[in-house]
Amino acid sequence: MRIVLIAAALLAAGPAFAQTAPAPNAPAAAATVERPTPRQTVDAVAARIRELYFDPAIGDRVAGELEAEAAAGAFDALTDPRDLAPALTARLRPLDAHFNVTFDPAAPSGTPVRRMRPPEGAAPAVRPVNPGEARAHYGFRKVEVLPGNVGYIDLRQFYNIDFDNPADPARRAADAALDFLADADAIIFDLRDNGGGAPSMVGYLTSAFTPADAPIYNIFHSREGTESEAPAVFRPNPRLDVPVYVLISGRTGSAAEAFPYTLQGARRATIVGEASGGAANPGGMVPVGGGFAVFVSMGSPKNPMTGKNWEGTGVLPDVAAPWDQALDRAHSLALEGIISADAGRTDAVWALETLRAPAGPSDLSVYAGMYGEQRVSIEGGKLQIQRGRRPPVVLKPLGDDLFTVVGDPTRRIQFSRDEAGRVIAYDGLAIDGPGMRARRTE
Repeated sequence: MRIVLIAAALLAAGPAFAQTAPAPNAPAAAATVERPTPRQTVDAVAARIRELYFDPAIGDRVAGELEAEAAAGAFDALTDPRDLAPALTARLRPLDAHFNVTFDPAAPSGTPVRRMRPPEGAAPAVRPVNPGEARAHYGFRKVEVLPGNVGYIDLRQFYNIDFDNPADPARRAADAALDFLADADAIIFDLRDNGGGAPSMVGYLTSAFTPADAPIYNIFHSREGTESEAPAVFRPNPRLDVPVYVLISGRTGSAAEAFPYTLQGARRATIVGEASGGAANPGGMVPVGGGFAVFVSMGSPKNPMTGKNWEGTGVLPDVAAPWDQALDRAHSLALEGIISADAGRTDAVWALETLRAPAGPSDLSVYAGMYGEQRVSIEGGKLQIQRGRRPPVVLKPLGDDLFTVVGDPTRRIQFSRDEAGRVIAYDGLAIDGPGMRARRTE
């Protein structure tokens, strides 16, 4: 039975406090809901933690501490549920980075518990298409080829894959992204804004770059036993040689940490950026009544390569870089690797030179003027070339009167000077040879 986060029936234990039911035959509008006291809410949260936390001893200890604090009046002043929920979160989160208490007055009291796996003997069901997930493209925000033939995947969430359905849309989205970058010389996964998701997608994407059945996948330990994060279906023909880079930040959490942690432990990827959030233990939101719910960790991973997980510490980068500079750093590393393998890769050389370009000349006015039908001007502190009604080409200085075209490092502009040092012309350059020459006419 594979690990999935699915809805199961609410556990037999009822809510820790009851809601006032309408009298028989009373109109629906007359129904009233009795708001629980802070002590009742805390006791209900404690009961769910004691009942479901993956480590019974820790769950019992945490619940007991909460109950004692509530009995002592520690939360009595927080009569506004909008204040009580974040206060409980702040109290619990240092104990497990996944702990989170929320309040939603419109939340249905019968919201199902999210379990680690379906009940024994339950028949697999084809997951219906979720319009919200479809509009989010199953987490794949952007897939493109960066200069130098480096693939880039901006992944914002790991959506669940239903492996019982060969046409599962989340798996198709993953396959489409990987197929699009099938000829890339390196691949960068950007998880800097990814808060987590489902282990099934983690396992499937991992299998795209590692041998099938490799003993590298996290093993989840729960009250129900152990489960592997290995996917039920491995990605066919994994790319075992392509370099992989994963970008992380302090916003990277949960399943988005499992992916880089597993690849790092398998020595299959270079992790770039800042330490991730440090939330390792999966679980789900559990309703406690009165509009409150608590996230309870129902499992804890152990990686066979490291013998531990990333709870509290986060995934530590192999190459430290400020989160907002991590993409350029990983792109540079990828280009360096491509050039090292093939020094004749001009596209990668030019792309790397563009990333490393110095500030350039401070006086751009020496280049401004007419060059035949082309006007060279300065707009917003940048040099640009425009011909007639065509959109302008913006330039970035590389040095020695040499500029690259912003957004296309395969094109360059080289200005030339006369013996007196005056700019008199420019030549268009491209990877596949020289381009147009334009002499200055004004």
